Amino acid sequence: MDGPLNPYAAKLQKRPVGYTTLRVPQDGGAPEEHRALSFHRRPVRVRLNPEHGRDLLRLGYELCWATTWMADANRWIAPVLGLPELPFVDFGDALLQDRPDGVHWKTAPLVDYANGRPFAWVDDEQSDLDQAYVTAHHRARGLLHHVSPRISLREDDFRTLAGCARSLVTSGATG
Repeated sequence: MDGPLNPYAAKLQKRPVGYTTLRVPQDGGAPEEHRALSFHRRPVRVRLNPEHGRDLLRLGYELCWATTWMADANRWIAPVLGLPELPFVDFGDALLQDRPDGVHWKTAPLVDYANGRPFAWVDDEQSDLDQAYVTAHHRARGLLHHVSPRISLREDDFRTLAGCARSLVTSGATG
């Protein structure tokens, strides 16, 4: 969510065009990673583009949250984007735990969640190590699509994701 939908690395003084600002109380659902970064217990500022929900739904994917927000993404983020309540990956003990092999802590739980189905993971933190892990441990296609946390999802990103979905349909690999 943070990065692909919330351009958290954008200049704070300048909200991107088309985005709205949501302030989430830290004791009301903001993920632990945000709480740990704030010294003054101010609400967490989240910038969201309401059009992204419509654009995501048009892709035809079975959407789920793969974020530290987990279930709270349905409470705070989904309504702003016009998304229905979505399933979420429960990261359990892996949450924010660095791995000694350099693979992102989300990677193995996402592969487990996909359970052999093709999937696309849109994030701002994947690396070549994550792609190698997916290739070695997942029998279906796994698209790892990087999005800049300064600019969030853009038209090119949606075109890439739509193209991946179309290729899965034409190859008969929709799961």
